[in-house]
Amino acid sequence: MQKLQYLFMSLAALLLATPAFAQEAAAASPAAQWVPLAAGLGMALAAGLCGLGQGKATASATEALARNPGARPGIFIFLILGLAFIESLALFTFVIIFLKVKA
Repeated sequence: MQKLQYLFMSLAALLLATPAFAQEAAAASPAAQWVPLAAGLGMALAAGLCGLGQGKATASATEALARNPGARPGIFIFLILGLAFIESLALFTFVIIFLKVKA
């Protein structure tokens, strides 16, 4: 399972890297050429980790509800609030990428 995960991560990195080299370099500095690649990798990392966080939060809330069904209103409020905060991290990353990358 671990080897398959490394294979997919390597393929994703290779597929994300190909558009970075598709155009000729502009008059900008050489460091500016790496900005789109870094932005793509940053968004992928943010989205992936936010997905893991949301899965863990939902699993914990489901387990808490299974143990104590009477605490549903309190758990539900904090679950929705936590999921909103986790999702906002990915959205903030998305906005920063749009501000930083000038296409």
